[in-house]
Amino acid sequence: MFRRYELRTTDTAAAHAFYAALLDVDHRTSCRIAPLPEQAAARGAPAHWLGLASVNDVDAGVLQMIGAGGEPLGPVRPDPDGGKVAVVRDPLGAVVGLCDDLAGPAPPPPGEVIWHQLNTTDHAKVWPTYAELFGWHALATLDLGELGAYQTFAWTAGGPAVGGVVDSARTPGIHTHWLFCFGVDDLAAAAAQVTAGGGRVGFGPVDGPGGFPIAVCEDPQGAAFALGQRAS
Repeated sequence: MFRRYELRTTDTAAAHAFYAALLDVDHRTSCRIAPLPEQAAARGAPAHWLGLASVNDVDAGVLQMIGAGGEPLGPVRPDPDGGKVAVVRDPLGAVVGLCDDLAGPAPPPPGEVIWHQLNTTDHAKVWPTYAELFGWHALATLDLGELGAYQTFAWTAGGPAVGGVVDSARTPGIHTHWLFCFGVDDLAAAAAQVTAGGGRVGFGPVDGPGGFPIAVCEDPQGAAFALGQRAS
């Protein structure tokens, strides 16, 4: 499962101000804001949210991703929280972080990130990589017509849906990436705050595949994220 989420951005001070007004990220235990690494910027990476998912062995996880057709994006390094951390690109191009599972299985903090969506070009091809590496379990597959198939998944067998894998990156203008949906109490007010803070609401609010309304947004530095209406 994803243990934490790190915003890698080109302006940390502006990002802190934007997300403090929108989500109070500084008080969310699973969220951090950091400068976009020079190596990533040199590759042309924009500001983005990176999710770090737990594995039993980071070094072995990197090798497993490479064996599946992915690639490492830098060396395995010490994690400030203990253990190790690495950033990799999956076989179809989406970037994901790996971290040691030091604390054992635990759900993401309630109400923080409420949905995890992998935008990719071939969900059937890439899903086995995630299932085998992280032990996630496939649930229902929905037919979205022109957008292709949408496969929901759970962290564990018999667990609730926590995200989905969709073939949306076949659509022009959408690249392969993980999109993280932050829970809010008032989606309309939060979407208005995105615009007021200099960001952009690109899509929605609409009913999302998780069973609640969502809006897909960009922050002022261009990092994509989503907002979702928490259950009352």
